[in-house]
Amino acid sequence: MQTRLLGALVGLAISLALPTFAQQKETVDPKVIEQLNAIAKKFDEAVNNNDAAAVAALFTEDAIFVTDTGALYGPQAIEKQFAEWFKGAHHSNHMTKADPNSPRIVGTADKIASNGEWSETDEPPNGKPFQVKGYWLSIDNREGDAWKIWMVCSNVTPPPPAPAQTK
Repeated sequence: MQTRLLGALVGLAISLALPTFAQQKETVDPKVIEQLNAIAKKFDEAVNNNDAAAVAALFTEDAIFVTDTGALYGPQAIEKQFAEWFKGAHHSNHMTKADPNSPRIVGTADKIASNGEWSETDEPPNGKPFQVKGYWLSIDNREGDAWKIWMVCSNVTPPPPAPAQTK
């Protein structure tokens, strides 16, 4: 009887402990994080230079970029959309800030998910510059020794409402 009770308690302890171990995330190699940060820096530079081709070069051939207006598939579509955005306004001060707690291995160590915030200044032709900001989620994919962006989801955070007029 005591042996069965002991066996049941050991089994219960193991079954309660396993989910705890399963919840622990695999840590991402700091060298990989440096490489992903380098991609973010190249993305910032490409946007600040209003260089649609340089933006598109950072993406895999099967990339998906989900914007607040819909999805873009592949680097050619991404380049075309960025070229349109760059025609509509000059973009500067683009900054990508990754959440330091976000890097996660997705399936294998060759896919890493990260998220964070972004901001920039947009200046339409003959218009007043304004700030734009939002949040992003990215999954980067290792291709050989290089990392490329496989999937990005981005939004634009609306500005706060104007203060109510008092009479």
